[in-house]
Amino acid sequence: MNRRNFLKDTVTVGAATAISIPASAMLTDENDAKNGFKDDFGLNEVTISMLQTAMENGKITSKTITRMYLKRIEKIDKNGPRLNAVIEINPDALTIAAQLDIERRNGKVRGPMHGIPVLIKDNINTGDKMQTTAGALALAGNIAAADAFIVQRLRAAGAVILGKTNLSEWANFRSTRSCSGWSSRGGQTKNPYILDRSPSGSSSGSGAATSANLCTVAIGTETNGSIIAPSSYNGLVGLKPTVGLLSRSGIIPISATQDTAGPMARTVTDAAILLAALTGLDAADEITKTSVGKAYPDYTTFLKEDSLKGKKIGIEKSFLTGHEGVVGLYKAALEKIKELGAQLIEIELLKEMRAINASVLQPEFKAGVNAYLASANAKVKNLGDVIAFNKANETSTMPYFRQETLEASEKAIDLDSQGYKEALMKVNSSKKIITDLMEKNQLDAIVGTSFGIPSLIDLFNGDYSGGFYFASPAAMAGFPHITVPMGRIHELPVGLSFMASAYQEPVVLAFAYAFEQATKHRAAPKFIKNSNFSSGV
Repeated sequence: MNRRNFLKDTVTVGAATAISIPASAMLTDENDAKNGFKDDFGLNEVTISMLQTAMENGKITSKTITRMYLKRIEKIDKNGPRLNAVIEINPDALTIAAQLDIERRNGKVRGPMHGIPVLIKDNINTGDKMQTTAGALALAGNIAAADAFIVQRLRAAGAVILGKTNLSEWANFRSTRSCSGWSSRGGQTKNPYILDRSPSGSSSGSGAATSANLCTVAIGTETNGSIIAPSSYNGLVGLKPTVGLLSRSGIIPISATQDTAGPMARTVTDAAILLAALTGLDAADEITKTSVGKAYPDYTTFLKEDSLKGKKIGIEKSFLTGHEGVVGLYKAALEKIKELGAQLIEIELLKEMRAINASVLQPEFKAGVNAYLASANAKVKNLGDVIAFNKANETSTMPYFRQETLEASEKAIDLDSQGYKEALMKVNSSKKIITDLMEKNQLDAIVGTSFGIPSLIDLFNGDYSGGFYFASPAAMAGFPHITVPMGRIHELPVGLSFMASAYQEPVVLAFAYAFEQATKHRAAPKFIKNSNFSSGV
């Protein structure tokens, strides 16, 4: 397998050796031929630190890196495999990168994100020329007046906003049989490992794009698994932070109780770097006050290979049965955690969580979306307008599934009702369930299988699950949750989850890092055309 020159498609910089491309990033000529294109992209699997070293040494510029990613998007997102992960390109990306290069030449480097291209989910406001639509045609033309707070933080850190990613429309809160990765504005995003498989949602575009090396890192958002699930399906590290660590202002909402943005990356270290760039107190989001004294300027200082030594880890017992391939990966991961010095204790968290049986999502969605649209630059001004727009444009907005979740939300109880208050109390009881379980067993963290095997894309019947879903407990409690690759089944990735109590990001990052470094399960996708292996893909 030949190594390729990572500057091969540039004209501004000659050959360089500052970036060492991992052999795992390269596809064999045989695979290239099978899939109809040659994947000779020079930035495959590069990390933030690798790019920083190359820029510091004058071997490459941010503008060159940005241009390479833009060409990559054109080659395999809009053509070739047509991943359809990027919904819009930032027309100012190269200009921003060039300005950051000037700063570097003048001795100003803002930090580890300086000059690094980032893709952002299309439910996050950017006060530039790009739209913010949640993938919905109803919001087409919505140009935000200002950046979301986390985008302000990204720009201040020196990141290049490369573009926006497709998502499951309305962050997968439109229909009970929606297809993850599909939106009326963006179409269907594909899984880069096997193209007829689901990328999961709702941060499907961010997951597929990061895995396929269309960017260095990306931003997703989560209410109940929308960072964890697509990260697991796309072979990534995905971190859902504690609700309150990152501001939600300027993000199209679902739930004030459960919503948060978070990093999606190919390594734990990159996720940690991106996380630090996003934190900060925001007067427009009161919940960020709970993060005072609990956020860190550099999360990479917690990343140690011996982090699991002497720790007590709870293991979700229900995942020890089921699909033999997934169970096999889980058991192997647990053995590795034991080898790394941890003590394992079986628990049944999912069984205890079933007693909650409540949701606040529909009433919070109605209130949150109405507030967002009231001040947005969209033609629709409330949820009722969205529903009416979709009905008036059924051919383009609802060709595969309907909008029953939007309609039910429009009829949902108000936030000042007794029913809502009771439901909120039940949802918040998840915090005590998890905390009590951890204290009773003296646990440092809990692990489980993040999600099962990526399902087939099915626009007509919607998503189906192979089980092993572990996102809900941390999502309901607002606790930190990270997924890291734990292996593949028939080339399809499966993730391992670590979760802990509020503001324990250093703990889950450290444990995920120790596991990652001991296993190195992340593998670049091969863009296999379909799941029919007997046909020679």
